[in-house]
Parts: sequence; structure tokens; C-alpha cells
Amino acid sequence: MKPKLITCYVAAIALGGVAAFNANATLVDLGPGSFTPAATTIEFDEWALGTVNPSITLSAGMLGDVTVSFAGSFVGQTITGGSVKTLGDTTPDGPLALNGGNAVTVNDGAPGATSPVLSGEPTFNGPIAVLFSEPVAAVGLKAGYFDAIGGTTIEAFDSNGNSLGSIINTMTGFEFYGLADSAGANIISGISFYITGSEPAGFEIDNLTFGARDVVNTPDGGSTLLLLSSVLGGLGLVRTRKH
Repeated sequence: MKPKLITCYVAAIALGGVAAFNANATLVDLGPGSFTPAATTIEFDEWALGTVNPSITLSAGMLGDVTVSFAGSFVGQTITGGSVKTLGDTTPDGPLALNGGNAVTVNDGAPGATSPVLSGEPTFNGPIAVLFSEPVAAVGLKAGYFDAIGGTTIEAFDSNGNSLGSIINTMTGFEFYGLADSAGANIISGISFYITGSEPAGFEIDNLTFGARDVVNTPDGGSTLLLLSSVLGGLGLVRTRKH
């Protein structure tokens, strides 16, 4: 990753590509400060540098013990590319399970980075998949360092591999991504983070935070809704699963 010039940790999240398969699922975006101190957080210093596809079991309050595992992709997705890799097919099979590709703990010297962090392969230029053994109501993470707007996508999935929606980075620097079910349902079983445009220096993730509805502050009325409802079907925005 090339040297970074500025540090930016932003809360703004924009609506990206959206797909819906659960008419009852409506995700809202969350900014920094949306999680209470009771939320469970992974800082990636739980593992030695160079750990490939780490996995950890943590106590997560109302959810009980949750195992969080990392890789490059889910079963059904395909990783494509050379020096920069992304997901050629973003749609997982069900039930949701990790597949190929590596996620590795690395150092990053960018201003604002808090090493160690988690990177895909090649370093900072590969997709990352996160799998929860128990579905969660909300998940957030710090990602970056972004050198271009709209170059990366984060997409959430339920336990059957159905897409719950996606958002893109809206600023350069480090950005906080947060997603929660508006009704507080535990529905998010995994997320994919992958490059979808020009991102000159790639990305990493850090400070992964998650939990049930009790660890999330209620989003204010101004929060952007990711409208994942059956209405999208009439607009032609519902993606057809390949299986």
C-alpha cells in the first residue's frame, strides 16, 4: 500500500447496489458511536501477524457464544483477477459457508491505521468474507484506506446466501461501515468486502463490531434506509439467484 497523506474516519454511507430476497428485511446504515460498550469487537490483535483465515469464538451477550471466521469468499462466489482480485460472481450458495481465498493479518503504516489489520490477498487487493456462526442484528467495521470514491463494496447476506443489500465507500480515507436490521432481527450471517471500481491502493478492515439489537443505539430518523422490500421486485432491482 502506498504512503497515505491524510486520515479520514467518516460516518457517511451511501446506498449502493441493492438486492432483496426477504421482504421483512430492512437494513439501516449506522455511523460511529452506534454501538454501545456492550458490543463485541475484534481488533485483530487477537492473532499473530501473518495469521491466515483466522477464526475466534467470543461471548456476544444475548447471542451467546458466536464464532467469527474469515476467508476470501463464500461457497458459490468466484475470485477473479491478477494483482488485484475481486469477486467475479458475488452470489453465495446456501447455506452460507466460507470457501477459497485468504484473509491475512498484516501491518499498515497509513496515518490512522491501527495495526494489525485484516487484508485479503494479494495484500490490500483481495476480497474478504466474514462469517458469523449465529446471525447478528448489526455489524460495523472500519475500512480503508480509500484513495477513490465508490471503488469498494460491502454486501450483507442471510444464512441462505441471500443478499440483504450492499453499500459503497463514499469518501477517501478511513470509513466506518455499519449495517443493522431495522426491526432488530438477527438476520445478518455474513458480509463480503470487495473491490468494484478503481481503488489505487486497495483496502483493509479493522475493529469489527457486532451484536444483537440491545448493543445498538436506535438510528435517528435521518438515517439512510437500505430499502430491502418486495417493492424492489416491481422495479426490476431484485437479483435472481443462480441456484
